[in-house]
Amino acid sequence: MFHLSLNQQGLPYPDPLHPIIVHFVIAMVFFSFICDVSGYFTHRPRLFEVSLWNLIVAAISIFLAVIFGQFEAGLAQPQAAAQSTLSLHTIMGWSLAAFLVAITAWRFVMRHQNPLKVSPIYLGVTTLLTCLVFFQMMLGSQLVWVYGLHVEPVVEATEQGLLK
Repeated sequence: MFHLSLNQQGLPYPDPLHPIIVHFVIAMVFFSFICDVSGYFTHRPRLFEVSLWNLIVAAISIFLAVIFGQFEAGLAQPQAAAQSTLSLHTIMGWSLAAFLVAITAWRFVMRHQNPLKVSPIYLGVTTLLTCLVFFQMMLGSQLVWVYGLHVEPVVEATEQGLLK
């Protein structure tokens, strides 16, 4: 059987990678949204180009974020109270990955139809995406700051049987 040597945070590497990658994705999605809204109101098509490339990179990167999130969640020993939040965060992560890819494809098609504008419906859907990303951020923050996943003192307390 394969055995990983884990550090004090319960990981086989120095720091959790999921938050690093996911913060990059969050920034790309939010920046893309800001560029699209700004481009819509200022009529600057270069902002639409910046938005599209941010979406493409985010759509690729979100899969890395989800994969590392799954791996790190599998190594965590969450308290029973954290399990429902972790499950919802996992489902939302995979759902957001699919939604982001669909929106990116839609945006790519719109670019080829008319690179000088985006539709108000698209902006509404990306507003929804932005809200869902924000909700997902809240769930992830809860897992770290409330339940202490991969936080050294919480990992130690769990290993000593102090938390269930």
